[in-house]
Amino acid sequence: MSNPYLYTLVRWVAVGVGMLLLMLLTYGLLRAFRARRSTAAGYALILPWLLGLIIWQLFPILYSLYLSFTAYDVLTPPRWVGLKNYVDMFTRDTRFWPSVRLTVLYSVISVPLGVLGALGTASLLAREVRGIGFWRTLYYVPAVLPAAATALLWRWMFASRGLINSLLSPVYRLLNMEPLSWFSDERLVLPSFIIMSFWGVFGANTVILLAALKNVPKELKEAALVDGAGPWTVFSRITVPMISPALLYVTIMGVIGAMQNFTAPLFIATPSSAGTFLNVYVYQQGFTQFKMGYASAVAWFLMVLILILTAIVWKWSDAYVYYEGELRQR
Repeated sequence: MSNPYLYTLVRWVAVGVGMLLLMLLTYGLLRAFRARRSTAAGYALILPWLLGLIIWQLFPILYSLYLSFTAYDVLTPPRWVGLKNYVDMFTRDTRFWPSVRLTVLYSVISVPLGVLGALGTASLLAREVRGIGFWRTLYYVPAVLPAAATALLWRWMFASRGLINSLLSPVYRLLNMEPLSWFSDERLVLPSFIIMSFWGVFGANTVILLAALKNVPKELKEAALVDGAGPWTVFSRITVPMISPALLYVTIMGVIGAMQNFTAPLFIATPSSAGTFLNVYVYQQGFTQFKMGYASAVAWFLMVLILILTAIVWKWSDAYVYYEGELRQR
């Protein structure tokens, strides 16, 4: 078959027919074991999704756990080395701990600042002013821009002769100092990425918090104002508790997203002494140095780190999250 497109089409059709036969077989087997018709039909219909979950998600996850205990360079079969990758990662790799430090500090600092920024922006966009639809659309535009283009834009802005140093040139002359080397100076790498993270303020988090703010009952605010409460009291004692579930959601998703920061640091070179983000480090070890076993070990460490930070945020939420209508089961 010379036409590659026709060959691809035939394979797609074959996979579809095979999946359909498998669903019919599953339905027949369940009915043979006296399962109810609706139950058999349900399992047969979710079979494609279930197979996709097992083949494309669970199997790679478990296989990467196996690879983390092996030496695997793609070209030769994996060789079992036990805990060597983890020992090397914790004790011998000079780039590992700086990368952990950069990733964790970036998450711990940028996520609270981002949530506060998103809350402030959502509060402004919740006001009923003329042309509010235009402003809401305008503030969401940065979220739909390609991440790679955004990273290149920030790299140009932080260049030695970029926009930011040009804007700060009066300050440099006043203080008689040289322009800052944002991504070349090891001490400025973390602040630079944190400044870049403010770009994410205008996006999904703002939309989620805006929806939460619009759902706060006006009667509660009006009753508090009638009782003599000031705007800050209304905001801190009524608005924030009412939107606290949304704040918890954007915080947890922000932590996970910050720990997996990838696109921007991939396009922006930093000094090796400053480390890089763990997600980028996994990519570098696996796909540029072909140390798939070692990359898998770093990836599993990153997953455990994300779980720990997420658990801390979740545990802390008991102190400030308010669930309307019912007490949370503890």
